[in-house]
Amino acid sequence: MTVTHATSLRSYPELAYGGYSRCDGNVAFYARVNALLTPESHVLDIGCGRGAFLDDAQAPWRNELRNFKGRTRHVTGIDIDPEAEDNPTLDDFQLIREHDHWPIENDSIDLAVSSYVLEHVEHPDAFFSECSRVMKPGGYICHATPNKRSYISIMASLIPNRFHGRITSKVQNNRETEDVFPTFYRCNTKRAVIRSMERAGFDVVVIRHEAEPSYLHFSKIAYRLGVIAHRLMPPPLASTLLIYGRKR
Repeated sequence: MTVTHATSLRSYPELAYGGYSRCDGNVAFYARVNALLTPESHVLDIGCGRGAFLDDAQAPWRNELRNFKGRTRHVTGIDIDPEAEDNPTLDDFQLIREHDHWPIENDSIDLAVSSYVLEHVEHPDAFFSECSRVMKPGGYICHATPNKRSYISIMASLIPNRFHGRITSKVQNNRETEDVFPTFYRCNTKRAVIRSMERAGFDVVVIRHEAEPSYLHFSKIAYRLGVIAHRLMPPPLASTLLIYGRKR
């Protein structure tokens, strides 16, 4: 049996007050991103997608944390998927046609953000080189991504990429098959992220975060066991890395 809202409420009763849990990873990540945001910021949403998070009607306040449009000078989105052009949270969209070069001007971005993109990056050094190229000196860059050492990432790495879309759409609520892309986990440990970002000219802080077991919604028993496991999980095995960097 799949997890119902009532089951989630038993584990996280605070969901009844605002629609998000005490350990919500998106709230933890985007609260700090918003603290870095200013009305004059030019924001770059890396791997912006089609704005699928807006489909979640249970937590509108959390959704607004992720929507910078109208609260800052300009929001540019970039993605390899042309359907991302329809993302309503963007002021403009640029399609990435060459993976090693983004259609963004040098030193033009004040704040860059990506949510669950880094695990899909095949060449991290090239990725962070582009991050550095487009950022203004002193600009901030923020990434939320799975920890390679977590049990979810380990299981995902054992499954061929061609099956990821079909499986993820079943085990994770509100996740469409078209929103799932191949994973590589080339830069998804704390040490690997710090090394790659420092080489690209960033000062960086990485926070390990353990959220609710959202990938276990396919089963009530698995979800309840996951809640207990997540509360006991040692930090090196936490599910998520929250990464904050500043260009030197």
